[in-house]
Amino acid sequence: MTRHFNKTTFVGHLGGDPEMRYTPAGTPITTFSVASNDQYTNEKGETIKTTTWFRCAAWGKLGEICNQYLHKGSKVLVEGRLTPDKKTGHPRIWTRQDGTATADYEVRVAEIYFLDSRNGNGSDGGASAEVQLTPAEDEIPY
Repeated sequence: MTRHFNKTTFVGHLGGDPEMRYTPAGTPITTFSVASNDQYTNEKGETIKTTTWFRCAAWGKLGEICNQYLHKGSKVLVEGRLTPDKKTGHPRIWTRQDGTATADYEVRVAEIYFLDSRNGNGSDGGASAEVQLTPAEDEIPY
């Protein structure tokens, strides 16, 4: 088994419903965006809130599970590896409609934990799944 040392872990909420597609070889892949919020107090005593968006891709059986159980607003913990822009090796940089620059962080999902519980209070833990990262990166259909 290959070990990857490029690993990221974050908690957030889905910004929209997941979308499942299939590679030409028939492998399912589900994509979804997760917003991770953070806040801190700066040196002036002001509370600064930030949101980092992660574009996630879950492959195979894990992708099918994500497509079946996740929806807009679902709270998740995601573990995976960052996938850099193939041209630059960095996050994908783009310009928003208001003219400000931003970056997309793309994550290849290795494990995901569903943090929403059936009773809505988050104490139920959730589900997890782990898959090997075998499909070629070139097969991502987006």
